[in-house]
Amino acid sequence: MKVQRKKLVTFRSGLEQRIADNLTKQKCKFKYEPLSVAYTIPYNYTPDFVLDNGVIIEAKGFFRKEHQRKHREIKKQHPELDIRFVFSNINSRVQGSKLTCAKWCERYNFQYAQEVIPKEWTKNVKKKKN
Repeated sequence: MKVQRKKLVTFRSGLEQRIADNLTKQKCKFKYEPLSVAYTIPYNYTPDFVLDNGVIIEAKGFFRKEHQRKHREIKKQHPELDIRFVFSNINSRVQGSKLTCAKWCERYNFQYAQEVIPKEWTKNVKKKKN
């Protein structure tokens, strides 16, 4: 006869543990974190610089996770925007990753520079179409 063991659950907080204990005591069946729900929180994006030719410049000293996520989402929802990054150091790592700022931009198809806006970015640039 095979004995089936319950999967050991680790809760994220003491409160969650106490709630689970209480539900169990009440003989109420439940599942802990059984699904993942995607959602979008509406935000307004305020670029650092917008050139007359439509190029948007983001200046980044330290590239935080939440900013990485924000810019990937903006690019997905607004492909017509030409957002480019100017980093204080293109070889520093982005937060939470082994990628450098340069490699992150290459992976997600953003143009980038270090410290100075390249002259060619200030000239007429064809606007992206949807």
